[in-house]
Parts: sequence; C-alpha cells; structure tokens
Amino acid sequence: MSVARTVGHPDYTQSGTSNFIPQYWSGNLQVKWYNATCLPEICNSDYEGEIKDSGDKVYIRTVPSVTVNTYTKGLALSYEHLEQADLELDIDKGKYFAFAIDDVDKFQSDLALMDKWSTDASQQMKISIETGFWSDSAIYAGMATYNTGATAGYKSNSFNLGASTAPVQVTKTNIIDYLVDCGTCLDEYDVPRTDRWFVMPMWMSGLIDKSDLKDASMTGESSSPLLNGRIGRVADFTIYRSNTLYSLTDTVVCTYAMFGHKAALTFASQISKVQHIPISETSFQEKMRGLNVYGYKPVKPEGYGTLYCRQ
Repeated sequence: MSVARTVGHPDYTQSGTSNFIPQYWSGNLQVKWYNATCLPEICNSDYEGEIKDSGDKVYIRTVPSVTVNTYTKGLALSYEHLEQADLELDIDKGKYFAFAIDDVDKFQSDLALMDKWSTDASQQMKISIETGFWSDSAIYAGMATYNTGATAGYKSNSFNLGASTAPVQVTKTNIIDYLVDCGTCLDEYDVPRTDRWFVMPMWMSGLIDKSDLKDASMTGESSSPLLNGRIGRVADFTIYRSNTLYSLTDTVVCTYAMFGHKAALTFASQISKVQHIPISETSFQEKMRGLNVYGYKPVKPEGYGTLYCRQ
C-alpha cells in the first residue's frame, strides 16, 4: 500500500480515484515447503514392469515351504505336492490433477506460472499418495502379528511395541532401545539386516538428535547428524523422517512409526503421465493435467511392523 494521506488529499494509487502511482507484483514467488516422502525408498517395485501393458491385476507367485522329515534306514519316503496360493496385486487406486491458465493471464504475467504450478502439482501428488498409503488399514492388517502390539517377538513375545490405549512413550533416553527392539522382532523372523528401514515422525527424529546418537560414530556417518541433518543408519535401520505417518488421538496424540525390510511392501504404478495441452477448443486457455494409477500390497508380512508411540 502507499503512504498514508491527509484527509482531503487526492489518492493517486492504482486502486484509488486516479492511476498515477502504479502498483507492482513481486517477481519472486513465496517459498513453499513440502512434506518429505519416502515410499520409493521403503517399497520395492519388483512387479511394476509386469503390469505396464496388462491390465489392473498381477498375480505374484510365492515359494512354498518344504517340510524336512527325519530319516531312518529303509524308510519309505513320503513326497509332498507343493502348492501355495498366489498373491494378487490390484492396481485399483488413482490420483489426478488438472489446472488451466487463460492466455491473457499467461501473457501478462512476468512468471512462468505453468512451470511453477506443475512442479507444485507433482509434489502434491507424491504427498497425497504417501499419506493415503500410511492411513490405509490394509497396511496394518497385512503385517505379521508378532511385529506389533504389547507382546511382539515371534519367538520371545517379549517386546512392547505399543497397543491401542497403551502407546509406548518414546524419550531421548529410550529411543535407541526401541529401535533395537524393533530390529530384534525382524531378527526373530530371520529378516535380513540389509535394506531395513524405519520411518518416524519428526518429533521422534528430534529425540535422536538429542540422544547419544549425536555422536557421529554411533550412526556410521562421517559427521554428526546434528551438523548435516542426516540420521544415517541406526540399529541396522536406515532412518527416514516424515510428516505423512498416520496419527490419531488416543487420550494423547499417537503415531504409528513404521519399520521393515524393502522386500516386505511392493508398489506398482500402471499409469503415470503428465500432459500439456497448449490449445483449448472451447477457450483461449493452456492446460496441464496429470494422472497416476497405482497399487500396493504387503507381500512379506513378517518383513515389517509398527511402533505405536507417543511423545
């Protein structure tokens, strides 16, 4: 706005009675921050190539477990006929964006609006897909029973990973213990220690920065995470921070922090395209639209779990 004026003095601003003093738009857009997304880092895409040109479902063949029997001399062998049900990966979800700009607005603007908006649309698409992933009940229903709850541990039943109305309270003094416990749950299912991941809320990652892990040697990093912002690997997990994890109010705000192995969850995108339509038949507009048709599924239930926690 212009400088204040004395009562009775004419207003020469653009919005006033005259247009002698022009108003200008800033040539810079306000900085916009986005939620960090990590689905490509924690999910495999092993079956994506199989559905590119073949419809909305792919059948994943699994390896059955062979029974090992005790042998004695002269024993007549009993042969198994191995069979195991296939897993079905449905490509049944879709997200899109579409926006248009009038040719006059585009011409008169000093900003590359279509480029700015399409970049924002791409980020918003990733955030929407990942938020839906973490809030999908099928993800929690698909995990192994002993990788969640107050009696977790396939062999020991000795780890409290939190349960409804009884979340575990994570602090800077016990966060390492909980990470180790989650890793041990995977160990009891013989899950490989390579390619393990842990996705935690921001407040939880802040506790790591306050814990003994601020010593870079404990994270395997060359410099302290307090200096470079990267947590690195802790207790064989690659740690990711996220604001898209599913939270709810259970007396207090609680979050499902997730952990697992990259082989446990699969994600496949059948259609992922962005189209630029420079000419409209019904108006003088330029249009942009994007579509993503995708699906995901737990394929190794024993390979991932959840820590139901509160601050």
